[in-house]
Amino acid sequence: MTDTIFAQATASGRAALAVVRLSGPHASTALMALGGDLPSPRRVSVRPLVDPVSRETLDQALVVFMPGPRSFTGEDVVELHLHGGRAVTEGVLVTLAALGLRPAEPGEFTRRAFQNGRLDLTEAEAIADLIDADSAAQRRQALDQLGGASSRAVEGWRTTLVRALAALEAAIDFPDEDLPEAVASRASEPLRRLMHELAAASSDLRGERVRQGYRVALIGAPNAGKSSLLNRLVGREAAIVTELAGTTRDVIEQPIELAGYRLLLADTAGLRETQHQIEAEGVRRARAWAEAADLRLWVVDFAANDGAWREGASTVRQGDLVVFNKIDLPEGLDARPARDAADLMELEPVQACASGEGDIVELRAALERRVVRDLGAGSPPAATRLRHRRLLADAAGHLDRALAAGAKEPELMAEDVRLAARALEALTGRVDAEAVLGEVFSTFCIGK
Repeated sequence: MTDTIFAQATASGRAALAVVRLSGPHASTALMALGGDLPSPRRVSVRPLVDPVSRETLDQALVVFMPGPRSFTGEDVVELHLHGGRAVTEGVLVTLAALGLRPAEPGEFTRRAFQNGRLDLTEAEAIADLIDADSAAQRRQALDQLGGASSRAVEGWRTTLVRALAALEAAIDFPDEDLPEAVASRASEPLRRLMHELAAASSDLRGERVRQGYRVALIGAPNAGKSSLLNRLVGREAAIVTELAGTTRDVIEQPIELAGYRLLLADTAGLRETQHQIEAEGVRRARAWAEAADLRLWVVDFAANDGAWREGASTVRQGDLVVFNKIDLPEGLDARPARDAADLMELEPVQACASGEGDIVELRAALERRVVRDLGAGSPPAATRLRHRRLLADAAGHLDRALAAGAKEPELMAEDVRLAARALEALTGRVDAEAVLGEVFSTFCIGK
């Protein structure tokens, strides 16, 4: 990292302000070439920025110089706060390139911060999550992770492994010494507790659900009112609503925010047997989306008499919501058997009207309770990505094998404990970082 990079850190286009960042060994030299003398570190100064070749003034800007290692990247960093016109920013960027600086790649500033020890890998990922945050819960989770919540959990687990490994190594290296009896056996109980803790953390999906959105599928028979409910939940005409059965042929996804959490609602094709090729494909997609969803809203037409509600029964699971829709219409013959089936499957019942304002208050409240219960309960999750959960599962698997080897085979036990520690270190990037850096930082925007 001997070169100096630059990028516009704010969105391109006409704006009130534009921020250009520089990082690297020649950042201060470039600033002096543009703005004369070097300002005091970490003090905002006003400087005319001048093209050193043509002597043309490019802008009257605010400049900040942050010498390394006490900077975001750990290198010398310069920020130029420009007026946001396209001609201003373009002139400065062209001049920086002419000075020999290189345009930054996506995520390169954060990658340098990681490589210089200013962040670990989970904290770097949290920056990407913070930039992408659309909801209050996503923002809170990213800030917790950026503040080291995941790192502290991993370090606590790693400390337990190091202590156990020390006891095992003592039993291996000094078998003839007057060590406490069954020293290796003493490592088993803390390792067993840790294995269960890691296994639980690896199966905790809350972090990913907060990041990606809590997936809710609206399922049911044709004309049960799924599209109408979706439109009222999102507050606009997102799905086409007609009296013709089978209007919805594909999955229509729409995000909303409830209680600070991002939900991804999906209106799906009505579930029924059909010989129509396109509608059959829609039904297949509906079932597949519902199968992968975190929650299903089984919409039942309370005024119907055709028994079509039964098509959705095989798709719901215990604890899903059943929405008895069109309760403002006369009750149909399907009402009682549908209610009895919902009770048998232990579904939470919710009522909604066919039309009108304020008819989905109960449904919205039920959704809010469910997402808060599923995502907000307990301590913050240690894993927020599939990468995290896989490494935690690897660590738990190594501990399972270590315990199976037992104190009678301390060498094998110690090796699996070492592999478990290595898996945790890979989570924060202490080892095997190069294997995942490209994947992690490729999702970043330019200038971060």
